[in-house]
Amino acid sequence: MAENELRKRTKEFALRVIRLANGLPNTAEGRVIRDQLLRAGTSVGANYRAAQRAKSTADFINKMGTVEEEIDESMYWMELIVEAGLMTEERISDLYKEADQILAMTVASIKTARKRKG
Repeated sequence: MAENELRKRTKEFALRVIRLANGLPNTAEGRVIRDQLLRAGTSVGANYRAAQRAKSTADFINKMGTVEEEIDESMYWMELIVEAGLMTEERISDLYKEADQILAMTVASIKTARKRKG
């Protein structure tokens, strides 16, 4: 996948997270999860962009590690939303699948960079 494609997908992911978060109920747990999901989900693309400007392979690997952590955390919050009954699995499943694909691409990118680094 071209780097511009992942850049586009991570930005679209952030926009979709914003829309999902806006649909959460205005309850104590809804607000907490909304804030956490917004923070993690919107940082995925920002951190990916930072990784693209890395100064070295080691810096790239480090920054992509942050992308990996944030996308995984986003998935955690989506799981909690469903398990807490705040939204149905059907409402979240497409976004969750996209997160899983971004996670897989991120991990593959890190592995490739580690091989190149030697």
